[in-house]
Amino acid sequence: MNLLLDTHTLLWALSNSPELTGKAREAIIDGKNRVFVSSATVWEIGIKKAIGKLECPDNLFEEIRKHRFTPLDMNFEHAQLAGALPNIHKDPFDRMLIAQAICEKMTLLTRDHFIPQYDVKVLKV
Repeated sequence: MNLLLDTHTLLWALSNSPELTGKAREAIIDGKNRVFVSSATVWEIGIKKAIGKLECPDNLFEEIRKHRFTPLDMNFEHAQLAGALPNIHKDPFDRMLIAQAICEKMTLLTRDHFIPQYDVKVLKV
């Protein structure tokens, strides 16, 4: 299964946080699953870290690589779908993750309560 981590799920996975459910943790460490991190997530973390709204490792890229997570770039198809999604969710970063998960047929790991209202596979964390 291909998994896409949203921002808080990525940070929880990197820090081995107890916030991450057992089911989510098992899915992330299962060697049969491929775990992706979107460039939109890295962008969001950078913005929020710069304005003091978020703490994350200073070596974020190294931590992502160390955990063997696969980078997922944004493309035109993702951007077009993100803009065309129903206006349920206002956050542009989450809209991009939803679009990427749909386009790439991934399961999105999130705790966000708006995301399951879209036609996207979700694993609640």
